[in-house]
Amino acid sequence: MPLAIFGIDWTMELTYMACAAAGGTVLVLQTALMLFGVGDGHDVDLHHDVGSDGGDHPDGFFSLFSVRALASFFTFFGLTGWMGTDNGWNPTVTVLCSTGAGFALMLLVGWMMRMQSKLQSRGNLDPKNALGQSARVYLRIPGRNAGFGKVTVKVQGRTAEFTAFTLGDELPTGALVKITRMTTPDTFEVAPLEGAKK
Repeated sequence: MPLAIFGIDWTMELTYMACAAAGGTVLVLQTALMLFGVGDGHDVDLHHDVGSDGGDHPDGFFSLFSVRALASFFTFFGLTGWMGTDNGWNPTVTVLCSTGAGFALMLLVGWMMRMQSKLQSRGNLDPKNALGQSARVYLRIPGRNAGFGKVTVKVQGRTAEFTAFTLGDELPTGALVKITRMTTPDTFEVAPLEGAKK
């Protein structure tokens, strides 16, 4: 017997349709926001892991507890259930199949988000890896810590640009230097590279 809520008789078919519509709407909105650059395409993790390192990226099993993963569950739960009722499937079989389809997509989305998080983490540049490396002056560096210039250095297989200063003599553009100390994540102290030629 249909359940009447707010004057609407909620049959199983209508319930499936509502789940598909709600989940699909969330997925479409998230995709649209990502395309327009709102929020940079990040998802929301609905689980707060007590004792975690406070990171924003979902990890492991708890990647499932995100808006995108849950929206995927409801979308495919609703679509499968709607198809089952429309084709005259047994109600129990329909519920089982729709729940299975929802969880399958939920697991897939959670796994994809976890892989994306790992790829982003591996791709992040760690400025500390520039310490001790040789670099080339890109913009002249005033001597005696009188101002800042720019250097380029190869870090983690790619060329990065950092702000630099020196306690020694002025370093002209093109000079080779050694990165000796990091004062901020994008500012380093440099010194002339011994024996280097411009």
